[in-house]
Parts: sequence; structure tokens; C-alpha cells
Amino acid sequence: MASAPLGMARVAHTGQTLLACVADRGSAAHPWPRDAELLRGEHSVRGLADLIHYLCTLHGRYPGVIDHASLRAVDAASRSWFAQATYAFAGERAYLARLAVAAGPVPSTPGSAGSDSTVHTQRHALDMLAQSERNGCALGASLALVLDWAHVREVLDTAAQRLGVEPPPYAIADRSGLAELADSYAASPAIQRALLFGAEQILHQHHGLWDLLEARHQARAHG
Repeated sequence: MASAPLGMARVAHTGQTLLACVADRGSAAHPWPRDAELLRGEHSVRGLADLIHYLCTLHGRYPGVIDHASLRAVDAASRSWFAQATYAFAGERAYLARLAVAAGPVPSTPGSAGSDSTVHTQRHALDMLAQSERNGCALGASLALVLDWAHVREVLDTAAQRLGVEPPPYAIADRSGLAELADSYAASPAIQRALLFGAEQILHQHHGLWDLLEARHQARAHG
């Protein structure tokens, strides 16, 4: 699905624009999550362990993006969704924790101090985004996280199979339901812009994480 420029999003359905952004700018659009070196290569377990531990830094601690954003919800529809999403994502944190134990320590990688600093900066940016006072921003960030996490989960579940961990079901990325929630919430162009901005920033951070993980793989290969 082709994405609409965010500046023109007000003339399109918010939900469909959100779905297009996730497809075109999120984890599904990055080559590293689908790379055979990560999924099946000789050193793939190290790459998957890297992913797990850095995702723990970004999304494995409480409160996370959805927890922060839920405190901004004032309308009945988004509050109802946040009640489900916070519970479901608590399960994702538990899953990450089990994977981190099974994966062992973070793989030794040249330049790790810089990588750690980058991911901690990303975590701070996500926290600030989820606590934004701009109406719609935190909700957009949360919706994009839930949608993009479905693609992240494909890689995590591959790691789980390699590590002997049973993947739990992931049932909260109902694309049509989330698109409908975005449509109903975006009652004005200003809210719509804020919602899509929040979504885009989450996707930007995830894309940056995949860039970092691929660079770390290359550093280990040539270190």
C-alpha cells in the first residue's frame, strides 16, 4: 500500500494512512529483519541475542510507551483499548525477559559503548513521545508500536524457536480495529497530524534500531 505524505494526511483516512506508514516505514520495510544472516546464518544466534537485549532496553521495562500513553487517554474508546493493550504488552515484556535469559549475555561487539548510548537515547525519546501533551501523539505512538510489533514478533519468534522458548500468541494487532480507532479519534486535522506524527516517530526509532543491529553484526564479522 502506498503511503501518503504526512503533510497531506488530513485529506485521507487516518487509519489507512497509519497502516500505510507502518508498512512503508516500519520494521517490515527494513532489510535486516528478513536477512538470512540474522535468521539462519552461522552466527545468527548472536545476532538474535543482540536484538533481544536491545529490545529489552527499548521496550522491556515498565512503564513503557503504552503505559505512559494510557495516562493521557480521556475518551471511552481509547481508554478501553489502552486497558487491553497495557495488559497485552505486559505479556510481551515477560516474553522478552524469558528470551533474554535463554539468549545469554549481550554478544561482545566492537563499539558497544556507543551502541548502548544510542539505544538509551532512543528509550528516552520514546518515553518523551508517549508522555507528549499534544493531543493524539501518544495514542499514535502506541498504535504504531502495537502494529509494528507484529513484524518485530516474527523475528522474536524465530529466536524463540532457536532458543527453545514457546512463543505466546500475539493477538492485539487487529489492523482494521486499530485503523477504526485512529479514524474515530482524529476528530480534527490537528489531532490527525499529532497522531500520525507520534506513529512516525515510533517507526523512525524502530528503523534506527534495525540499522544499529545490522551495523553491530558487521562490526562483529570484521572485528
